[in-house]
Amino acid sequence: MNGMRYLLIAIAAAILFIPFLGAVHLFDWDEINFAEAAREMIVSHNYSQVQIDFMPFWEKPPLFIWLQAGSMHLFGINEFAARFPNAIIGIATLLCLYGIGRKLADAKLGLWWALAYAGSWLPHFYFKSGIIDPTFNFFIFLAIYCAFRITYATRPSRMAILSGIFLGLAVLTKGPVAILISLLTLLVYWICKKGKTGITLLQLGIIVLCTALTTALWFGYEILSHGWSFVNQFIIYQVRLLTTPDAGHGGSFFYHWIVLLLGCFPASMFLFSYIRGRKGKSIYSGSQSQEIKDFKIWMWVLFWVVLILFSIVETKIVHYSSLCYFPLSFLAAWQLYRITEKKVQLYAWNIALMLLIGLLLGLAIALLPIVGLYKQALIPYIGDRFAQANLQAQVPWSGWEAVYGAGYMILVVVSAVFLFRKKMQTGLLCLFLSTILIEQITVVHFTPKIEQFSQGAAIEFFKSHEGKDDYVQVLSYHSYAYLFYTKKQPPANKNYYNRDWLLNGAVDKPTYFICRNTDSDPWRANPNLIVIGEKNGFVFFKRK
Repeated sequence: MNGMRYLLIAIAAAILFIPFLGAVHLFDWDEINFAEAAREMIVSHNYSQVQIDFMPFWEKPPLFIWLQAGSMHLFGINEFAARFPNAIIGIATLLCLYGIGRKLADAKLGLWWALAYAGSWLPHFYFKSGIIDPTFNFFIFLAIYCAFRITYATRPSRMAILSGIFLGLAVLTKGPVAILISLLTLLVYWICKKGKTGITLLQLGIIVLCTALTTALWFGYEILSHGWSFVNQFIIYQVRLLTTPDAGHGGSFFYHWIVLLLGCFPASMFLFSYIRGRKGKSIYSGSQSQEIKDFKIWMWVLFWVVLILFSIVETKIVHYSSLCYFPLSFLAAWQLYRITEKKVQLYAWNIALMLLIGLLLGLAIALLPIVGLYKQALIPYIGDRFAQANLQAQVPWSGWEAVYGAGYMILVVVSAVFLFRKKMQTGLLCLFLSTILIEQITVVHFTPKIEQFSQGAAIEFFKSHEGKDDYVQVLSYHSYAYLFYTKKQPPANKNYYNRDWLLNGAVDKPTYFICRNTDSDPWRANPNLIVIGEKNGFVFFKRK
């Protein structure tokens, strides 16, 4: 029976995460950044160092790039291949959540956890993306889970070894921030437990050793083969990322709090059920009750460590707090489990808050096609000239598309009605399953249209130069799209890396540039450039 459940979860996850991965272009920056690094690995046959524009790229270690490169060998260099590794990680994640929940309590908890994760907006979307974080989060969560299991496993040394290996894989995926998060989590847990973690110094040493051996698969090889230069620059970048608003992504202290509240709906709503929550009687007793209680402490600690750490960090990007999805979804699932077992009460204000946010999200989806239909009336009220021009994109909209958002709003209301009538399981299933449905519709139907407004004209320009023997470069803004979608090859003339030479020098190939209309005036005045076109906020130039 359990084997059948695992199989059904794997099939359901595959249906949710694999279809339509290539339905929309990769998004600048992060999706195209990693996909381009993988493409350049294949082109250059240099699999030990990450490159962008065939120059060293210090920002990320190579593990996720290797996964993407392997996928591209199987499926070709395209959007589907770039996103496929995260779809597989998504399947593995739901299987692990079910398995851990079942081990902690029973199959019901495992199923609620898998449903809470897959049925929340951002956790679901990220498995259909090509960004690095779902894979990183998966490894670091497994490292922390195995550290928790040391206290309760019959073979604690094996758990310590696995914890170290997974932590090492997390470092190879995104860098030493994995060690920082793990150390802070262990430290705060140690404080919460008044110095009693259940992990001995020997077991801690095993974790450290296995982490070092795993990371040495790349860091050690790189140092032995090429010296300290690449690794040194990598570490310098990681420090800068934590201490400065890198890449122009600043924000308020509460940025990630809002992201998690709205982006993890509806799972985030059930964190509020801990407020004034009636404890009731424990479902389990003895060691199993203690194990669940201990795991809850680990999850609360991980949640607050990640949330506060990245609230303090200057760089504010949505996916920086995505590791919170694991503890958040577990804590929500534990409440869902207890609610359906009638061990805790869901108050009217909990349901009202859920209803309010669900209706707001549904309304936003319903308004998308309305905005598209009446965009000409809205454009004069938009102060940003680039955004005004973006909205000029010819994207077909129909009023009937508002039915998707309206339908979601109706289902949220139906869910709330069931909950108010104390039909808890029916109401909760309706809420999460309807969210999964609208997530699929949004990805397949709305995201390609939104992408046409934001970057469609630029991608179209880049793809028109695919395979051509020319130079293409961006001006006054940062992008990786021109590299991936022109399928750029290593430049024979190293002057290519000198932008002044491209603009004013004796170029040896046809040379093209692109910039945003808000930055175009200085480039229009350049005597060496001629405007060859404008579209949806982008201006295209050619060297005379």
